[in-house]
Amino acid sequence: MNDPMAALLVLASYLIGAIPFGLLIVRRLGGGDIRQQGSGNIGATNVLRTVGKKAGAAALLLDMAKGGIPVLACQMLYGPTSQLTLLCGLAAFLGHLYPVYLGFKGGKGVATALGVLMAWSPAAAALTLLLWLISAKGFKISSLAALIAFAALPLVLFLLGEPTDLLWASGVLTPLVFWRHRANIQRLLAGTEPRIGRKSGAS
Repeated sequence: MNDPMAALLVLASYLIGAIPFGLLIVRRLGGGDIRQQGSGNIGATNVLRTVGKKAGAAALLLDMAKGGIPVLACQMLYGPTSQLTLLCGLAAFLGHLYPVYLGFKGGKGVATALGVLMAWSPAAAALTLLLWLISAKGFKISSLAALIAFAALPLVLFLLGEPTDLLWASGVLTPLVFWRHRANIQRLLAGTEPRIGRKSGAS
């Protein structure tokens, strides 16, 4: 990357994506270290289950924002069709998964990926969210709904006629979402994955 500004934007996107909002919110509320509670995950689902709905909603929105804002900044500076917007989105997503502030041990990336997607393609984000909601309502399992929604993402982008570069970027998002949910997949196969609304140490 020959453009120093572009390189700085990608780095900044990673550092913003790496901000552990779930951890910070729980600490602010006096709840201690979220990594020592519930599933040990820093994401919104664990915050919801261990602290409550308001904290979980705040973590969800902030995790989405840290994915979308870097992409929007890149779009403003380099245009909506620049490949740099894809790199900034992927950098923010990787920041959440592997945050430098927490020894590269982060969350599962669903909310941040959705925020990135909202900036990349609002229509695809809306359809992905709709598919998650339908799946969550039908199966009552958050992780399964996320896996279904992101498994369908490349097809959604294709059917919407999005650029090929965006399809390739989804080819990074979807496998990583599945990789970060590998423990959930094992529990799904074993029939032990907790349902929505049930407190559990797994998430």
